[in-house]
Amino acid sequence: MKFSVTSSELQKALSKTIGVVPTRSTLPILENLLFETVKNVLKITATDLEISMTVAVNVKGMEDGVIAIPAKRIVDTIRALPDVQVVFSIDTENNKIKMATENGEYSLTGESSEEFPTVPQFKGDNEIGIDADMLRYLIGKTSFAVSTDELRPAMMGVLFQLKETEIRAVATDGHRLVRTINRSFASPKFKKEIVIPSKALALVAKLAEEGKSKILVNESHIMFQFDGTTLISRLIEESYPNYETVIPLDNDKTLVVSKDQMLSSVRRVSLYSSSTTHQIRLSLAKNELTIAAEDVDFGSEARETIPCEYSSGEMEIGFNSGYVVDVLAHLESDEAVFKFSTPTRAGIVSPRPQREKEDVLMLIMPVRLNN
Repeated sequence: MKFSVTSSELQKALSKTIGVVPTRSTLPILENLLFETVKNVLKITATDLEISMTVAVNVKGMEDGVIAIPAKRIVDTIRALPDVQVVFSIDTENNKIKMATENGEYSLTGESSEEFPTVPQFKGDNEIGIDADMLRYLIGKTSFAVSTDELRPAMMGVLFQLKETEIRAVATDGHRLVRTINRSFASPKFKKEIVIPSKALALVAKLAEEGKSKILVNESHIMFQFDGTTLISRLIEESYPNYETVIPLDNDKTLVVSKDQMLSSVRRVSLYSSSTTHQIRLSLAKNELTIAAEDVDFGSEARETIPCEYSSGEMEIGFNSGYVVDVLAHLESDEAVFKFSTPTRAGIVSPRPQREKEDVLMLIMPVRLNN
């Protein structure tokens, strides 16, 4: 097996695939990248058994072949090189790899390609065409609220609901929830609900560039195709919780506030909150919002008052400051609209104004205040 390629082109491909490689695995072969050359195309494949990615690179092929190469060693080596031509000469019988540049030579030992897991052969009939910008936007709007609790596997992914005239993306960890509806998407022939793992979506968000993304779905897997790159992920097959039932419909106390002003205030005040609970207190009065925190153990407290639009009865409600910061940071608007009911009911947050053909709703569960 022999080919040559510029280090910069190889580096681009390696930087995509390395995100799939597990740092520690009970199967050492997974810590390798599969290199396969056919004529003038090099395909680099990585897998962790749940997600597989293949990136195609144009090379000058001299002899076809396939081998598994230690991922960290090859990535670190290519990253450390200047932009030079690298000639790979590989003995696939003994798994010996030589990389030669104008000024140096590097040797390492690979693994037999036969040990490398087979990438699932994808036979999805259901094709979805979605704008890459929209896909990246939906992922960015929801992924921060995904759960990390392995006992609730469905919530470790984002729910995508493909409907005839819209697409919905939903994520929740039980403390906060995000639901984004985009009505500039239509899927009249293919209506489905799928839960995609957050790790796969993080990789997709990095791959999605301008233009169309091609997506294929079958019962157990989803495949994303971009220019020269294919990512296949296993779907989470657990049923997603019925999120609609936790969205309150009768929150009648409306607070409108400058998003940036409140975000900055919460960040400052939360520095004085308990390191255990991270609790902040929102005190609502006529056209006035007071944000306060205290840490009894260290005798510290902070309080800020900012202007707002509010005309309902006075109320105090507590939240985890980290959740409030996350929600506000993911609103793309000048103002945030909060809707409350009682101090023990979830608060709803939305941007003002909403983007055209879009409906973003975020929900935060309150915490019991220490009086």
